[in-house]
Amino acid sequence: MRFYEAETEMKRLVIILWMLSVAPVMTMTAMADEKIAFSLPDTNGKVHTLSQYAGKWVIINYWATFCPPCIQEIPQLKAFHEKHKDHDAVVLGVDVEDISLPWLKDFMDSVSMSYPVLRSDPSQHVTPFGPVIGLPSTFIISPAGELVAHQVGPVTATDLEAFIKRQTDAGKSNAPATKLNTTIH
Repeated sequence: MRFYEAETEMKRLVIILWMLSVAPVMTMTAMADEKIAFSLPDTNGKVHTLSQYAGKWVIINYWATFCPPCIQEIPQLKAFHEKHKDHDAVVLGVDVEDISLPWLKDFMDSVSMSYPVLRSDPSQHVTPFGPVIGLPSTFIISPAGELVAHQVGPVTATDLEAFIKRQTDAGKSNAPATKLNTTIH
């Protein structure tokens, strides 16, 4: 086994053990109708908060460079972000691993990531949205700042657009919008 492969396997093992350690902690730290405190720096040091994106849908995607499904969904997230960023929605990627900033930036360049990538503290096992029990994990925050859905596993631009359309249509008809524990597709 080459050093790179051994290092990748070790990272996978660490993430699996981390996920198993947070699985029993299934309580959400924010409920649907509460504002969520979220603040992380991006790869350039700029701090991003949910309040910066008030009035927009915010797609928060927890991922890692060693996660094949995470890498496969990057073009979908990029397409969604590019189509919506100036109007109604943004994507924020949150890298969950302990890697150097130059390594992360090189990876981002190699896959042409155009949406902001934030750096989380890998020692933190629970996010403001609850535990991340698998990668990729995507959380959707409504324009009102409420957590309305999460998905463990990859998402597509079509999934995200269809979910937002359903939520928007439900809001227009005065029907209750879908709340927590709703998957995206």
